[in-house]
Amino acid sequence: MKYFTASDGLRIAFHDEGTGPALLCLAGLTRNSADFEAMSARLPEFRIIRPDYRGRGRSDRDQNFHNYNPAIEAKDAVELLDHLSLNSVPILGTSRGGIVAMVMAATKRDRLSGVILNDIGPDLEIPGLDRIAEYLGRQPASASLEETARNTEANAIGFANVPHERWIEECRCRYTFEDGRPRLNYDPRLRDAVLSSLTGDPADLWPHFDALDGIPVGLIRGANSDLLSVKTVEKMRLRRPDISYLEVPDRGHCPFLDEPECVDFIRRFLAQLGSSGKNR
Repeated sequence: MKYFTASDGLRIAFHDEGTGPALLCLAGLTRNSADFEAMSARLPEFRIIRPDYRGRGRSDRDQNFHNYNPAIEAKDAVELLDHLSLNSVPILGTSRGGIVAMVMAATKRDRLSGVILNDIGPDLEIPGLDRIAEYLGRQPASASLEETARNTEANAIGFANVPHERWIEECRCRYTFEDGRPRLNYDPRLRDAVLSSLTGDPADLWPHFDALDGIPVGLIRGANSDLLSVKTVEKMRLRRPDISYLEVPDRGHCPFLDEPECVDFIRRFLAQLGSSGKNR
């Protein structure tokens, strides 16, 4: 784990591994850099950069929870690229990470050479949002890693044919464990930030998606996702007929990205960027 200091003084943690073409990986709302460990192990030919957002993982908590928003997180991502002296990179954004990537396209598009969106689009489905709001900021009630894995598997809407060992690995990524009990690996005030952002009219993310015009885009969807609908995917593909698309069977929101078809999709997308000179 490495660290850099953001312009407002917060210390941001990140992993930077490998020596090949760079890929910046941005995790979901409550998640952290550990989400990409299994995928990274399957893509050894790339330099994988995976930060913990502020307030998540090993990064500093922000005293102002309103700073837990995609605009600030996009700013942190750009400052990380500055810290690493990277000009333009492809981004792999899972859920919230995809929104952050779209914000970057609207504000700092010269820093993006390509974007893969993992189970996220400009329209977010209410069932998925309600499910996230239900668990957001709440400590798990389970008393052990094994119990946590069983509960996570039982509540994983849309997932099938996932070995139990994979759920144990997933829980090790999601939580820290104290005396065997799981604890949130993020600032619980993230819940306040999200709920406060939902007051008033919902944000229109389509202009941010349209800001990706001219930037190669890949889209991965869990076939049973409750956050990204088939209808939204169809609208995205109408706006961007050149989009590369993968639907992953037996996955809800969101695919782990270590699935063989996901690894192959990511590898081919990045290889095409490399052959076009856009991954530098």
